Amino acid sequence: MNLRRAVFPVAGYGTRFLPASKAIPKELLPIVDKPAVQYVVEEAVAAGVETAIFVTAEGKSAIEDHFDRNLRLEAFLAERGKLDLLETVRKVGAMVQVVAVRQKEALGLGHAVLQAAPVLGDEPFAVLLGDDIIVGQPPAIGRLAELARKTGAPVIAVMEVPQAEIRHYGCVAGDLVEPGVWRVRDLVEKPEPAKAPSNLAIIGRYVLTHDVLRTLAATPPDRAGEIQLTEGLRRSLAAGPLYACTFPGRRFDAGNKADFLRATVEIALQHPELGAGFRKVLEELFGQPPRT
Repeated sequence: MNLRRAVFPVAGYGTRFLPASKAIPKELLPIVDKPAVQYVVEEAVAAGVETAIFVTAEGKSAIEDHFDRNLRLEAFLAERGKLDLLETVRKVGAMVQVVAVRQKEALGLGHAVLQAAPVLGDEPFAVLLGDDIIVGQPPAIGRLAELARKTGAPVIAVMEVPQAEIRHYGCVAGDLVEPGVWRVRDLVEKPEPAKAPSNLAIIGRYVLTHDVLRTLAATPPDRAGEIQLTEGLRRSLAAGPLYACTFPGRRFDAGNKADFLRATVEIALQHPELGAGFRKVLEELFGQPPRT
């Protein structure tokens, strides 16, 4: 269960961030001094991932470019003696091997994952959604990989949310096997709170196996014509166990404008160069030290 490959579905239009996302992929909008997607890729790399498979669409090639070498920029920085910035951009370019595949139609998360199947082989792989930024150590996806190695089964990330908010998430029903770990009995996509089997919301981190891909390929589209990953995982329960677990770190929903701003503030406050000065700015604005 060594985790060497990770899939990053990034083909969406980012409509919730228009007009900012009209010409710039939403995933490249910065949180402090790094694009949002870089936080997610760094999490995967910290857990041992070597190859990032971006499921992209028209107009998204800038994401691939961000994780590529830019020799002209490197030469410019070297000529001007900006060696600290040179090191920074070289690290990003050398961070991970990049593969890009196209999702030509927006047909659901399950469909997006299936587009990566030809380059995944038979090995287990991770799926990380860019809207879920999880900051902290050890890496959240590493927690799932650890449990997958222990059980030999696919693992999904969950967190408890208020019952009234479960309608915004996929939801699991499961049997607790140890603190923070459940064997999944069922999965439901965006249930009404009164009908939800629990308040355990599925968060955008998965460690999956090739068997799940086969089940997903046989999963029919829903009423909207989309292939849902949650439904594919539900159908995979007939073939073997599936586990859910909580994860370390602070999670931000970067697809939500308010939480995107919260992530910017909290990450900025912890920044080694900007934190102290930014804290003073907030104190001046609010007249008292902000809570972090």
